[in-house]
Amino acid sequence: MSVNLKGRSLLTLMDFTPEEIRYLLDLAHELKRKKKAGIKGDLLSGKNIVLLFEKTSTRTRCAFEVAAMDEGAGVTFLDPKASQFGKKESIADSARVLGRFYDGIEFRGYDQRTVELLAEYSGVPVFNGLTDSDHPTQALADIMTLEENVKKPLSECKLVFCGDTRNNVAYCLMYICSKLGIHYVGCGPRELAPAAEVMAACLAEAEKTGAVIEYCCDPYEAVKGADALYTDIWASMGEEHLIPERVRLLSPYKVTSGLFAAAGNPDCIFMHCLPSFHDFNTDMAAEQLALGYDIREVDDEVFCSPNSKVFDEAENRMHTIKAVLVAFIRGGA
Repeated sequence: MSVNLKGRSLLTLMDFTPEEIRYLLDLAHELKRKKKAGIKGDLLSGKNIVLLFEKTSTRTRCAFEVAAMDEGAGVTFLDPKASQFGKKESIADSARVLGRFYDGIEFRGYDQRTVELLAEYSGVPVFNGLTDSDHPTQALADIMTLEENVKKPLSECKLVFCGDTRNNVAYCLMYICSKLGIHYVGCGPRELAPAAEVMAACLAEAEKTGAVIEYCCDPYEAVKGADALYTDIWASMGEEHLIPERVRLLSPYKVTSGLFAAAGNPDCIFMHCLPSFHDFNTDMAAEQLALGYDIREVDDEVFCSPNSKVFDEAENRMHTIKAVLVAFIRGGA
């Protein structure tokens, strides 16, 4: 089946068929091999993209910039201090302007509706670099990493997410697992369970693909037989005031060496979208510890182990983003 994504926007992976997602992953693997071989790209020569950032980032900005420039595109970065986006100019009007200058628009911020408005009014492909409810380029990088490190078909893989199972990373993992036939288990406290409508949508997709989508509260039961154990920080950007409550709720779901061993699979990999609190060598972790809160969602022993593939994931953000830019702006390699 021929896949043509030219001119479309990546707002959520729920908008795409399994075949389209498979195409993006295959293209990412191909472009990674090309970069490793030192082959200079020109698939986006003459194109320009703009990056709109409400939320700060290391990986997302660097991944988009390097991905675009590797294939010959020009890049403009705008943060809230550098434009009138959403302040003196409406999102719709900004979209109309940027769509006349650029061949693609990336947005990283809070509200999913913002990225939807950009796609509605710009007339060019729009890419969701992260919102409070979704993170599609992260999910693509995660599954690419899973394929590189787990030597079995995706349909035989079990991925377990421990922590806040209704955050944007957990949701995007649910979406892509339901689309690709992967066994996904979300494990966390009932207070942070996935929304009923999200669960229902993923279960409906799972019926078509053979995926298994589950939620439970017992981490030691959840991780049995896992091929990948995934976690994320306990309070997302803008949620720092929730740290005391999140520490109380999520400490039982911390990924310790004991929990990792409970998978019973010596080849199980550890995954994390980053940044991670795995020690106290950051200002925030040290400040919270001084207040009496241990915000580490994973032990250093697990994070730094040979089974940890978190930096593979970080690199693969760039390769999958490159595939997205090429597929949606150019139309393929």
